[in-house]
Amino acid sequence: MAKPKIDGVIEAVRYNPDGQINWVRAYLRRGPTYSDRILLDRQKLIDLLKSGKYFVSGVRLVQMASTFQLGRPVHLLLNNGQEILVTDETQRNQDHLEGVPIL
Repeated sequence: MAKPKIDGVIEAVRYNPDGQINWVRAYLRRGPTYSDRILLDRQKLIDLLKSGKYFVSGVRLVQMASTFQLGRPVHLLLNNGQEILVTDETQRNQDHLEGVPIL
């Protein structure tokens, strides 16, 4: 089975006091390479995931251009009608990106 094409790599996250993601720092795929660091708010990230984009957690390797140490894929789950962003399939009540550094 072929590996899925990665559309974005999430490097860091900022949560609101209520546990929802405020924004993430990410790299987006731009053809054969990736963008510079960009900030995506929660709604933009949800929209990208709903449109079929595939995001993973990860860290860009220093002086290695578009090379990343990849982590877990990011999933959008529904829990009682509420959208939850997670890196595992565990049902949660709030967003949780396991292994992604918090800013």
